[in-house]
Amino acid sequence: MRAAVLVFPGSNCDRDLATAFRAAGFETEMVWHKETSLPDRVDLVGVPGGFSYGDYLRCGAIAANSPICRALKDHAERGGFVFGPCNGFQILAETGLLPGALLRNAGLKYICRTVGLKVATTDSVFTGAYAEGEEIQIPIAHHDGNYFADADTLDRLEGEDRVAFRYSDNPNGSARDIAGILSENRRVLGMMPHPERAADAGHGGTDGQRLFAHLTEALATA
Repeated sequence: MRAAVLVFPGSNCDRDLATAFRAAGFETEMVWHKETSLPDRVDLVGVPGGFSYGDYLRCGAIAANSPICRALKDHAERGGFVFGPCNGFQILAETGLLPGALLRNAGLKYICRTVGLKVATTDSVFTGAYAEGEEIQIPIAHHDGNYFADADTLDRLEGEDRVAFRYSDNPNGSARDIAGILSENRRVLGMMPHPERAADAGHGGTDGQRLFAHLTEALATA
């Protein structure tokens, strides 16, 4: 299985994500934002956390218009798998691959701590290793993680079982406690928490490890 991790100016979780992919068995390559194509035969693209382009203009907006994101959109539209935690979620929203927007936290403060997440669906390659309703502990580190969408979009996400994770105790004001969502074909996941920071015993928790391990198993047979 092959994975690519995009790298933008200001990315700071690209190596964390690559390490999690490699530990799960993916052959992983880093791809600079000025590239115009992805490596051949890539199964999964990781859009990492951080502060791409210094979060200028709007979080993820400049990165979403970089050359590599044209290739990212093509990959997703062909049915390729994409995973974007934190700034990656913001970028996926800005590209239009996922609906909604990530606004400033309701408390107007940067939040960096481990939070409880409830698994809202197991019907995806990203969440299939968990039990529906299970609570897991995953770190967050963001200033603009307040998920917003209009009521019709929120109803559609819930009606189509596309909410992947919800906050147990909403830290940022996200609509309906949403922490992560899936695309219509369920092959793109964006989430504000960082499972790559809970994928090794040295991190103090391993609840994110199952997400990456299940990705390997599921993509091998997809």
